[in-house]
Amino acid sequence: MSAQPRITFHDGKSMPQLGLGVWQASVEEARRAALKAIEVGYRSIDTAAIYRNEEGIGQAIKDSPVPRDQLYITTKLWNDAHLDARKALETSLRKLQLDAVDLYLIHWPTPAKDNYVQAWKGLIELQKAGLTRSIGVSNFHVPHLQRLIDETGVVPVLNQIEVHPLLQQQELRAWNVAHKIHVESWSPLAQGGEGVFDQEIIRALGKKYGKTPAQIVIRWHLDQGLIVIPKSVTPSRIEENFQVFDFRLEPDELARIATLDKGKRLGPHPDQFS
Repeated sequence: MSAQPRITFHDGKSMPQLGLGVWQASVEEARRAALKAIEVGYRSIDTAAIYRNEEGIGQAIKDSPVPRDQLYITTKLWNDAHLDARKALETSLRKLQLDAVDLYLIHWPTPAKDNYVQAWKGLIELQKAGLTRSIGVSNFHVPHLQRLIDETGVVPVLNQIEVHPLLQQQELRAWNVAHKIHVESWSPLAQGGEGVFDQEIIRALGKKYGKTPAQIVIRWHLDQGLIVIPKSVTPSRIEENFQVFDFRLEPDELARIATLDKGKRLGPHPDQFS
């Protein structure tokens, strides 16, 4: 297994910096992808209730020769369950065939419904009950995060947000870092690399390091201290995405990739999505 760094949270727990995402994968695709990822060396897998593939991840965990305590499993609370987080997590745990997950996230703040603080209070209780080891959020902006902290005094360990070279979210990331909230990048390759992989700087760096455009972009995330979860169900891509621990980008190369930022959001806007 390639050496890979871990990120330590303010609650004392830690997680691998690179993991596998399984958004849009069927149950069987998720099962096969997770087993392949574990075989390659991944130890972190990210799923969610709304992905409807937690059963596949659960079966992969059961079938894997790697012990459960060496795997890091994340799942997420969907928008319709903010008022009953315990029931939602218990359902996810049954599907995952687990007693607890390593990280449980509120998937979206859905501010129009205004239940995310209540949901956060629910996650705090779930952590106390031992059903999740760490708690965090996904797609939260500064006002949402500040309100959680102000009303509960509990700071999320992580905020999973859309980050890729076309949407770098520097201000939000800086705020998170200042408050000891780690940032995890979803859609890290800009959904298949469209508009990114053909950029001159990405191609040039690929040639310099003997790496694919995807590997260059994943390394860009890692070198900035971001946690990253590229999604794939293709065995060769799963393996390719993990072969990123034998090189690093130079500061000037990171700066050149920073110029690609166009503020181009591919997913929903957190203030509007419900």
